[in-house]
Amino acid sequence: MDKKPASLDPSFQQFTEQWGNTSRQTSALTADFIKRQQGLAEFPIDIDERAIKAFHNKAWDFAVNPASIASAQFKLWTNLSRAWLNTASHLTGLPTSEEKPPVKDRRFSHEAWQETPVFDYIKETYLLVSDWTQNLSEEARGLSDYDRKKVQFLSRQFASAISPSNFLMTNPEVLQKTYETGGENLLNGFKNLLKDIERGKGKLKISMTDNDAFKVGENIAVTPGKVVYRNRLFELIQYEPTTEEVHKTPILFVPPWINKFYVLDLKPENSLIKWVVDQGYTLFVISWVNPGPDEADVGFADYMKEGALVALEQVLKATDEEKANLLGFCIGGILLTTTLAYLAAINDKRVNSATLLATMINLSDAGEMSLFLDDEQLDILNQKVTKRGYMASEEMSGMFNMMRENDLVWSFVVNNYLMGRDPVPFDLLYWNSDATRMPAKMIIEYLTGFYRDNAFMTPGRFTIDGHEIDVNQIKTPVYMVATKDDHIAPWRSCYAGVTHFKGPKHFVLGASGHIAGVVNPPHKGKYCYWKRKSNRKVNDPDKWLEGAEMIPGSWWNDWEPWLAKKSGKMIPARRPEESGFEILAEAPGTYVAVRSD
Repeated sequence: MDKKPASLDPSFQQFTEQWGNTSRQTSALTADFIKRQQGLAEFPIDIDERAIKAFHNKAWDFAVNPASIASAQFKLWTNLSRAWLNTASHLTGLPTSEEKPPVKDRRFSHEAWQETPVFDYIKETYLLVSDWTQNLSEEARGLSDYDRKKVQFLSRQFASAISPSNFLMTNPEVLQKTYETGGENLLNGFKNLLKDIERGKGKLKISMTDNDAFKVGENIAVTPGKVVYRNRLFELIQYEPTTEEVHKTPILFVPPWINKFYVLDLKPENSLIKWVVDQGYTLFVISWVNPGPDEADVGFADYMKEGALVALEQVLKATDEEKANLLGFCIGGILLTTTLAYLAAINDKRVNSATLLATMINLSDAGEMSLFLDDEQLDILNQKVTKRGYMASEEMSGMFNMMRENDLVWSFVVNNYLMGRDPVPFDLLYWNSDATRMPAKMIIEYLTGFYRDNAFMTPGRFTIDGHEIDVNQIKTPVYMVATKDDHIAPWRSCYAGVTHFKGPKHFVLGASGHIAGVVNPPHKGKYCYWKRKSNRKVNDPDKWLEGAEMIPGSWWNDWEPWLAKKSGKMIPARRPEESGFEILAEAPGTYVAVRSD
């Protein structure tokens, strides 16, 4: 651990006095919190029967095949012995037996994890045991691929939870902070913990950002526009033009309803919505309702019939055009794809082009999402959502957070509760915490039909009003963007889906993840993207990547010229007030203001 800074020289007596004060204040805070509570709700952790059986099968295999566990144990003890010899050499000043590569794990970035022998040994033994625990599943026989992945996932959750970085006495940075502040960091951390439990109404709801630093419509989602239409499922926003002329063909953005549309309209400097308007387009955006028990019977098809199709009709009416360009993101892209297939089935050609962002169409490999969606998990979920009429926002966000548990859970535990720091203002994390509920009927249909049964890839599996939803019949020109590190919509699955479209298709692979790779404004000069001159007859995504060119900067610069060719001549700018519609509200509207908490 780092030496005590020269500027701080508290005596042991002063330190213990401060620690005593901290303990007394902590006790008082605890008593006050309990007094004001009506009773803490349980924090449910469900492990389904299939996972328990998989762990049982794994243990049984090792019992009847002791050679496999013996081999794994021998490797572990060999590595642990090597780690101890290196530590002993370090303590005695002797050269170590091997040169260790730098640790890339951000949990152990503080220099004391490398320079202090004790903490270096704690870190090394943890990493060795963590890897060993998770790799044991590779040695077990008799597990299906699905059960093996589930065991590995749950083993990783356990390993991440017991990391020495998560505990006061085994985290050198936290210990140093505790010494320097006389334990004030722990008092502040405890206050943060109680505040987050209270904010979650009895459940721990970890604050990822300063929730008081942002307000929708004031410092995020501030692109000027008007709400020109509203029904029970959405508000339609038409944005004010910023150029004297605009392209003739309007654009309709179909966002996800798992989260709110303003992921593409955060601060002005990273707003795709503002950027599109500034390029000279008439842009309309759907803002979905945050559903409750009254929308329990709303199904996936309703989101198309009362949502996307009605919005398309209103856009064409407002602009007096016959066609529009559509853009869909994530589940909004899945809805857009469903709409394209439906329109193809009824020979409706009102969509001129479609842009799909991080949209997984072939869900045969849905990544870790599939681990939550076997029959047992879906039965449990069905009972929960049917009873209350909706899926709670924290249930969906909890699944996503568990896929990146160290970044989205444990890093905040250390920062907020052990270091005692307040979360920093971050617009993207504020949006992430502003999640929405899901109607009971829709979420079960969606998870069962698309994720479990992969309905898009089975013609006839999914019908709407008697019309078969078959992506193989889509002839609309499509621009698809996937992102290389996406844990929600793996890029290979995105690519595998778009190859089924029969019309012209342009695939681009952006760097980074599900959000950061999409929200990548050109002026920041971040990341890069990959593209090929031709995607024809390249069905394998890895073959596609081998022949792709890496281009520095944002994919936005590649998309806009493609979109311009699909958007017609330039005409005088259209304003919402000239649409002939009643102005119902200023952007971003009223539906977006309804929070799940």
